[in-house]
Amino acid sequence: MKNKLVKQIDWLQTLLPLISIALLVIVFLLYPQKSTQVLHVIRSELGNKFGWLYILLGISMFTTTLVVAFSKYGHIVLGNKQAPIYGNVKWGMMIFTSTMSADIIFYALTEWTMYAREQFIQEKVGGVGLWTLTYSLFHWGPIAWSFYIILAVAFAFMIHVRKKDKQKFSEAVRPLLGNKVDGVWGKLINLIAIFALIAGTATTFSVSMPLLSAALSKVFGFHDSSFLAVIILLIIATIYTVNVLLGMDAISRLASYCVVLFLLLLGFVFLCGGKELFILNNGIEAIGNLVQNFIGMATWTDSLKTSHFVENWTIYYWAYWLVWCTATPFFIATISKGRTIKNMILGAYSWGLSGTALAFIVLSNYGLGKYLLDGLAVEQLINKGNSYIEIAIKVLDTLPAHNIVLMLLILTMMGMYATVFESITMVVSFYSYKELSEGQLPDRRIRAFWAITFIILPLALIFMKQSIYSLQSVAIIFAFPISIIVLLVVVSFFKDAKKYLNND
Repeated sequence: MKNKLVKQIDWLQTLLPLISIALLVIVFLLYPQKSTQVLHVIRSELGNKFGWLYILLGISMFTTTLVVAFSKYGHIVLGNKQAPIYGNVKWGMMIFTSTMSADIIFYALTEWTMYAREQFIQEKVGGVGLWTLTYSLFHWGPIAWSFYIILAVAFAFMIHVRKKDKQKFSEAVRPLLGNKVDGVWGKLINLIAIFALIAGTATTFSVSMPLLSAALSKVFGFHDSSFLAVIILLIIATIYTVNVLLGMDAISRLASYCVVLFLLLLGFVFLCGGKELFILNNGIEAIGNLVQNFIGMATWTDSLKTSHFVENWTIYYWAYWLVWCTATPFFIATISKGRTIKNMILGAYSWGLSGTALAFIVLSNYGLGKYLLDGLAVEQLINKGNSYIEIAIKVLDTLPAHNIVLMLLILTMMGMYATVFESITMVVSFYSYKELSEGQLPDRRIRAFWAITFIILPLALIFMKQSIYSLQSVAIIFAFPISIIVLLVVVSFFKDAKKYLNND
């Protein structure tokens, strides 16, 4: 059995990422200041010279999903003509909780304070109250989800219609590159995908982990430190590793629990915070503002460089979603067997946008309401720049029974961390195999290996106490090469799907 596994493994794609990340961590820890400077320089160069590429790619992917859904391609059934393997509700909950990590709670609580510091936001009609939420809904809205959804369509077609036994990025571009994917080009594509995913997980863990650590410290009186964050990270890694080993049923159950906790948290803030009318009114106004200004926001590149808002936020977010594209679309594709492509696209948009919008409308508006209407003293913290966690805790402290709220926050964040990393650990394990037949899952030892690999870089970044800007830079840098591969995958899908509809 052991010898059989050894022969099945693609050792280059399994060990090279681990060795590379280990070396990168050593460099980060030995030369923290120099590493930070290099990250900032590379990010700045990419933003200045290739920002238009990220903007154009976002518009293209969103438009493409709509074209696919409402064209002949939307009628393609993913697999045999049978009922979907998961009902609509369970399927939707798995999509949301397995693609949205705990960072959505972090950003829903703190992002308005980050935007409030931008002069660009302060000078717009409606100011902080309207435009901070509008941009949150934009950056977590249709364009962001389109990166996941268009790739999920391509992968679902590859897995359930073409019955491919290699569930990797390289296989998805075979219709375009042919047998070249069996050689160096295929390995290069897969390695870029793996490195991008590691960058994405590192950014997610490192950005939002301090909020979880601060909440635990507040409730239980622990000393808030990097060591506490590391302990929490290891606990979460253990949870998602065990759950992955238990299989898809365990992932489905945890997804349901996460949705319940998530709704309880939002429900408590909405019903008990005393800001129901402001949450509803400003939420509706922000949605309307987004609809009215969507095209302008989606195409704004700030060519005159009047501010750094596009570079700091829109380009970052499109890059952030791109690096996560290397795993989550595979998971969406896997659980969508039996659905039409149109049903998959519209369903994923419905569940994804509903969940993200609900989080920002409730949590961000509660904080905005306390700040703008009740005069909560966070102005000084906002201007300090790196006090986002302090602001979030201060806002939550204004709620009745705030310790209960913090416990809900803790459980929801840990559950969402575990669920999303179960899904990506399951998916990335396929890259370690030369091939696997449909329905065959990677060996539990391989999944455990990737579970450990995924926490190495976040551990280093937590100890380095990098700023939000530095952590975002990691995602932006790794998103650049993966953006090219995403385009290849989409073109390959159209080529292969057209051939399929023409009966080969």
